[in-house]
Amino acid sequence: MRIRERVFMDGKRIVTVFGATGQQGGSLARAILEDPDSEFAVRAVTRRPDSDAARELERLGAQLVRADLDDADSLAPALEGAYGAYLVTNFWEDMDAAHEQAQAAALARAAGHAGVQHAVWSTLEDTRECIPLEDGRMPTLQGRFKVPHFDGKAEADQFFLDAGVPVTFLRTTFYWENLYGAFAPQPTEDGALEFIFPLGDKKLSGIGVQDIGQVAYALFKGGTDYIGATVSIAGEHLTLTDMAARMTEVLGRPVRYRPLAPDAFRALGFPGADEAGNMFQFYADCEARFVAARDLDAVRSLHPGLQDFTTWLRNHRDHFTSAG
Repeated sequence: MRIRERVFMDGKRIVTVFGATGQQGGSLARAILEDPDSEFAVRAVTRRPDSDAARELERLGAQLVRADLDDADSLAPALEGAYGAYLVTNFWEDMDAAHEQAQAAALARAAGHAGVQHAVWSTLEDTRECIPLEDGRMPTLQGRFKVPHFDGKAEADQFFLDAGVPVTFLRTTFYWENLYGAFAPQPTEDGALEFIFPLGDKKLSGIGVQDIGQVAYALFKGGTDYIGATVSIAGEHLTLTDMAARMTEVLGRPVRYRPLAPDAFRALGFPGADEAGNMFQFYADCEARFVAARDLDAVRSLHPGLQDFTTWLRNHRDHFTSAG
C-alpha cells in the first residue's frame, strides 16, 4: 500500500485519525503535524479527500485516505499497518444515537481486526448513572437515554473492550467554540450580547478544541501507560455569569447571561433543543461529579499549555468580532 510504504520510509509510526477534517480529529492531526520532532505520522481519514480541509492536511504532511463510518469495508484499509487510531463519531450529523453506536461498533471491530496497539476513543459519561431513566426531572429521549449523545457513547465503550482493542477512553466536554457557533450569544436591542442556558448558577466545564487534540497527542506519546484508562478533560470550570464577565472584558462589549428553566429551553423548538436542554440540565444537576472527574491539574500535567477561558477568548476574539 503506497500510504503505508511512504510513512514507514519516514521512520514514523502511523496514527490513523478519524474525523480528521472535523474539530477533534483535526486538532489531533495538527498537533502531530506541527511537531517537527513527532515520532508519529498522520493518516487522515475523510469522506472527501478532495475537500479544502483535507488538502490542507495533506499540505501539512498528512496522508489522506477515504473511508466512511457507514461503510465497514472502507475502515480496514484506513487502519492497515497503523500503530494507533483516534476514533470519534459525530452524533450531531443526524442526532440518532443508534446510528452513532453502529458506527462505533464498526470502528471497534475494524481496530480489533487491524491489531492497532493503542486506540483513543472519544467518549462521554453515562448520564443515567446520575439521572436514572425513571427520574422525572428530564424527559427520556430516543426510548432509553437521558442525553443520547452522552449515553450512546458511554454504552459503546464496551464495544472496544469486547473487540480486544487496547483503548484509552477520552471523555471530553463542552467546546468553547460553540460560543461563536451553535450556542452563540445573540445581540440585544441595547447593543449587548446575551446567551441563554438552563444552568442557573452551576458551573459549565468547557475546553478549547485545540486542547483536546493536544491531550490526545499526549496520550499517544504516553503509550501503554494509558491503555485501559479513562481520562476526563476540561480547560476550566466556570459559572455562566463568570463566563459572561470574562467575555465582556475581553470582547469589549457587554455580554449577559440569562438563565432559563430546562423545560423552557427544551421548548425553544430548534433542532436538538430537547437533547441540548437535557445536556445542560445534566451539567447543572450533576455538577459536582462532572467537575470532580475533570481535575485541571491532571489535565495540565498531560498538556502544560492548556488554555483557561480567558486565554482561549483572547486567542479567538476575531471569531466573535466577525460574527457581529
